Amino acid sequence: MGYKSVYEAWKADPEAFWLDAAKAIDWDRFPSRALNAERAPLYTWFDDGMVNTCWNAVDRHVEGGRGAQVAIIHDSPITGTVHKITYAELKNRVASLAGALRAKGVTKGDRVIIYMPMVPEALEAMLACSRIGAVHSVVFGGFAAHELAVRIDDCQPKAIIAASCGLEPGRTVHYKPLLDGAVDLAKHKPEFCVIFQREQEVAKLVEGRDVDWHAFQYGVEPADCVPVEGSHPAYILYTSGTTGAPKGVVRPTGGHLVALNWSMKNIYNVDPGDVFWAASDVGWVVGHSYICYGPLVHGNTTIVFEGKPVGTPDAGTFWRVISEHKVKSFFTAPTAIRAVKREDPKGEFLKKYDLSHFKVLYLAGERADPDTIEWAQRVLDRPVIDHWWQTETGWSIAANPMGLEALPVKIGSPSVAMPGYDVQILDEGGRPMPPGELGAIAVKLPLPPGTLPTLWNAEERFKKSYLTTFPGYYETGDAGMIDADGYLYIMARTDDVINVAGHRLSTGAMEEVLASHPDVAECAVIGVADELKGQMPVGFLILTKGVNRPHDEICKEAVKLVRDKIGPVAAFKLAVVVDRLPKTRSGKILRATMVKIADNQEFKMPATIDDPAILDEIRESLQTIGYAKA
Repeated sequence: MGYKSVYEAWKADPEAFWLDAAKAIDWDRFPSRALNAERAPLYTWFDDGMVNTCWNAVDRHVEGGRGAQVAIIHDSPITGTVHKITYAELKNRVASLAGALRAKGVTKGDRVIIYMPMVPEALEAMLACSRIGAVHSVVFGGFAAHELAVRIDDCQPKAIIAASCGLEPGRTVHYKPLLDGAVDLAKHKPEFCVIFQREQEVAKLVEGRDVDWHAFQYGVEPADCVPVEGSHPAYILYTSGTTGAPKGVVRPTGGHLVALNWSMKNIYNVDPGDVFWAASDVGWVVGHSYICYGPLVHGNTTIVFEGKPVGTPDAGTFWRVISEHKVKSFFTAPTAIRAVKREDPKGEFLKKYDLSHFKVLYLAGERADPDTIEWAQRVLDRPVIDHWWQTETGWSIAANPMGLEALPVKIGSPSVAMPGYDVQILDEGGRPMPPGELGAIAVKLPLPPGTLPTLWNAEERFKKSYLTTFPGYYETGDAGMIDADGYLYIMARTDDVINVAGHRLSTGAMEEVLASHPDVAECAVIGVADELKGQMPVGFLILTKGVNRPHDEICKEAVKLVRDKIGPVAAFKLAVVVDRLPKTRSGKILRATMVKIADNQEFKMPATIDDPAILDEIRESLQTIGYAKA
């Protein structure tokens, strides 16, 4: 069946569609219904089924005779090591850790915070929690003590599982002092902390509270899988909220299993046994969905990568990993590909590696600009697929379903809505917009399985954040349009649509144009306050390595390019060259913070920022063009 017939089958009978997809999961009790709409608009899926995530991700593959297959490859160019763990080994390791947690009193519904770097033990901790019905909350390793404390107070964990340190190129990130500081700051105190001691740094344990990862498990009875209700939370994942307080996205167990398993073949086109790699971090939603759960539930081999796209040791590290481990489908953020392109614009490193097993590159996490896609298509000679989803949804809202049918690629579009998502473009009054018109992207309720049913302990905030602006719809917070063929275009976050003299303009469209300049490796456009026109666009340009032309010359060409392609209506007159852009650790550009700097507004330092020093550089750059002057 092709995409259209599958999408129509879902639309005609969503209940039958998702119950059929649920048959691919091992249930202790198969659900009697897919959707529960009794508390609409707070919908739940498969809530009367009984199921266990860890069984589906680990045990069933061992029971099915595939215990000798590699489940996890840990590839760490930072330490120069590669470590492979089979499904049989993974089952023993996870059951042992789960047994130790159970022996210390962790039971179904208890929360456990996981604060770890990119090591297999992070996945083992996640799976051990799901094995006994505990609810995990992974906090990005190395997050500041204050941010960790906020999350401790919100989800009130019985235990915290942490590593002694994380490793970055050229430095060790000391996790333990951050953890100790967070526990001191938090009102809620965990009963105990499990510390995985890495050989690069052995942390000092707090007597009576901290236990060593290995000693903790010594002599403990391994735990069996505990079945939980389909609507039982598998995990809480905090996403930054506009108020500064983090939002705890809840992931329900049953829908999570069904949706992720469906996506592995239909979207990413991998079969059980294939090697799948998502180059992300366990602290982000991609790490949850497509490093840990999706590949393991589907019976794939997953890669846990501790490195960077460039600098560990060079811009060929992605291609080495793909070649060495015979990766079939690879998923990363556009910012990672831009970093590779900037260092190796001609793709010279590719020539060193055999990529014959590699079929498709998938991009998500931010807008994939056409220039980056075209470069990747050219050097890889393979499909480059943009797709779009959010922490809240847990899997693709829009994608090119390569396992169903490879649809024509339209550069600049993440393609079409996936089954379960009725995506619409609405005006400010909530009315549907005609094809090609820019508006707010919303999804008609109910959302499909695997998406958030609520926020942790914040039902009213959930409704206010997502369901109130457009009654009957989930508000994505993104702006865009749908063309006559049903292809979706994500142009910007809703607050990145700027109003220049009454014209609503997408900063994303301007970024597309700027990125097409041969000397520009990466760029960002923000709207700054202007007395006359309301807002004016300002472009920030990072140049390709080796470009030595005068910056003024390049900026003038960039301004002309935008005026030629978008027109004088864009009022694009200001561009500035910078060495780097402020980003989150997952690669998103912090445009809203840049706007506040330009407009001399107070701002809260983003918890997820990769390097706070960049904000001072941005302020100085803005001052050279007459902004950010207090």
